[in-house]
Amino acid sequence: MASSVQSKRVRKTPQARRTEIVSAAAAIALAEGLECITVRRVADELAVRPGLISHYFPVTEDLVAEAFGVAATAELDELIPADRPTGGPVEHLARFFSLTVGESYDGMSRLWLNARHLSRYRPTLADRVGRQEALWRDRLSGLIREGTEAGAFSTDDPVEAAVQILVVLDGLGAHANTDRGDRSPAVETMAVTTAERELHLPKGTLVALLTAPETQRAH
Repeated sequence: MASSVQSKRVRKTPQARRTEIVSAAAAIALAEGLECITVRRVADELAVRPGLISHYFPVTEDLVAEAFGVAATAELDELIPADRPTGGPVEHLARFFSLTVGESYDGMSRLWLNARHLSRYRPTLADRVGRQEALWRDRLSGLIREGTEAGAFSTDDPVEAAVQILVVLDGLGAHANTDRGDRSPAVETMAVTTAERELHLPKGTLVALLTAPETQRAH
């Protein structure tokens, strides 16, 4: 005998559905590139009709920009949390640099390269790239400012110091698509040594923390 009780489909709230769409688009961007974000591609990923995606994002470019922003913000929150865990400014900065290596960071470097290239032709994406760059600058300069006020760092301009560090990281990240097997240790640690110089830290301070056991760093 068939049951008279039928399972009910749980309807997602508009916010939950929108978040789901953007998350799927961000995953596509990281794996395949921002160019691959289309209404049909995202719909196929979520096993829904394209009209549902268009309902939330009538303009695909808005979804592309939002997907990039979500991915870039998630990276920033991982590397420099707004609510930082225990540890001092030097440890937090060392933790930041320890996370700017590896395949995960290379994946984001590729996405940044992708976004900056496409932003030449896509104003909505260009605006989002600019906003994300400002968030990075503010978050890192905030950490530097905290360290300066605590006496751990010394700099007259936390924003300028942050920009110099980020420029070096961006330069190194520009090679995410190329073989870096012949890169010298001096090049590999260029961003770290730039930070030590700009923040007047004794040479090797951050490098020593980067090579220390995880338990000696901030968590």
